[in-house]
Amino acid sequence: MEKPEIEHQENEPKTPPELKHTTTVDTVHQDEALKVLAGYAGEQTWTPEEEKKLVRRIDKKLVSILCITYGLQYYDKAMLSQAAIFGLREDLKLSVGDRYSFSASIFYLGFIIGSYPAILMAQRWPIERVAAGIVCMWGICLMCTAACHNYQSLYAQRFFLGFLESGISPMFMLVVGGWYKKREQALRMGAWYSCTGYVSAVSPLINYGLGHIKGGSLNSWQYMYIVAGAITVLWAIVILFLMPPDPIRAKGFNDRERYIAVARMRENNSGVRNTHFKIEQFWESLFDIRFWLIFSIAFLMMIANGPVSSFIPIIINGFGYNRLNSLLLTLPGGVVIGTIELAAPYVAYRVPQVRTWLIAICQLGTILASILLWQLPRSAKGGLLFACYILASFGGGYAVTMGLQIANTAGYTKRSVTSSGIFVGYCLGNFVGPLLFKTKDAPVYAPGFIAVLITAIITALLAIVYRFVCIWENRRRDKTGTMEGFEHAYEDDLTDKTNAQFRYTL
Repeated sequence: MEKPEIEHQENEPKTPPELKHTTTVDTVHQDEALKVLAGYAGEQTWTPEEEKKLVRRIDKKLVSILCITYGLQYYDKAMLSQAAIFGLREDLKLSVGDRYSFSASIFYLGFIIGSYPAILMAQRWPIERVAAGIVCMWGICLMCTAACHNYQSLYAQRFFLGFLESGISPMFMLVVGGWYKKREQALRMGAWYSCTGYVSAVSPLINYGLGHIKGGSLNSWQYMYIVAGAITVLWAIVILFLMPPDPIRAKGFNDRERYIAVARMRENNSGVRNTHFKIEQFWESLFDIRFWLIFSIAFLMMIANGPVSSFIPIIINGFGYNRLNSLLLTLPGGVVIGTIELAAPYVAYRVPQVRTWLIAICQLGTILASILLWQLPRSAKGGLLFACYILASFGGGYAVTMGLQIANTAGYTKRSVTSSGIFVGYCLGNFVGPLLFKTKDAPVYAPGFIAVLITAIITALLAIVYRFVCIWENRRRDKTGTMEGFEHAYEDDLTDKTNAQFRYTL
């Protein structure tokens, strides 16, 4: 049990000792947000202008850190495909059989194994410290790539890199879920996820310069990894001191701002923070059909990320361009996809109840691209490059999917479990994707793109199924006579299933 003390502003009248009382907050069963609400003695209403000003402050403090961190993660993750055309495959004997494909896939085995321990640590201990430690360690691991001397050592390095990077995305989902209302979450998710696209328009420029390094004891691909790892380690220090973890513990907010930040989150019906793992919420997650639909969407959607993150520079190189030009020709794709990944969540933010439709619509770009890359002759370079640039259109749908998962899950343990669960699906898709693109199928990779086409179509259909499952459940709850409300938002750490007032976002 914790007993928060009530703080008074200097200009407020002092309460006589005989009238003072202490509010006891049960933080095992209830959300820690109640400590802030119970300890606040000021005016409990606020104006829309006051709230907008606060949200702008939160954006300024939080979103920039999330964006840069996620951009660095994708920069590190996609380094393999860029290093591959600068001698990594030859130096480490990755051109034999499917060694290169497996070096891309094994990263996501580490990702799967590391995601749940990371999210459990983030629930138990200060999330900003866990995040900073993870980022620092993966930066060191990334620099160690330069020491790899054969494909076996690269496999080990890639596995541990995935293990270390795995916690960041689920943690960021929890952070966004604790700071923003449901309708605000999709745009913020899109903001940091769009950096996967935009960083692809920046990292080739850095590696283009490093690719010109000649001579010395290291090859150009080794310099690429050392520079990227060093930048990542330095950024971990920024996360440790500047990242605001949640409205309850964040620095730089006065009592009034902290109260509004917490009280306005009642609307989500999902709580802000609870450090106690609840096994009943874990089991509820496993028997929730909505979770498994989202899991399947993430898995099937990310099959297409295999060629995007591991093969696009190689595929473009196969069109007849030299190594440096192949790297530069990936730049437009980064801008296109980054824009799609930002635009889809923005539409979700502006237009109510269209998220599932957006997921399906974003799959259309991937469907078209896979058909073009499968059917066009290698001489049709314009059409092939266009297909490469829109292949990752699914990214816009994935950004919306993450926001949808957080918006439709209540109960802190359940949100932690399902946030990690969606990334297990993400990882499985990324693990399978590269393995479908075999060396013997180059340069067309027809079987791989046929698989991408089929899974993209199924993903779009599953998004529509998810929509109607949520519509059916919302209507069922309306018929019981219990309408949507928020008075139990922080009580008993209720889940979306156990809180009859909860309604699912479409």
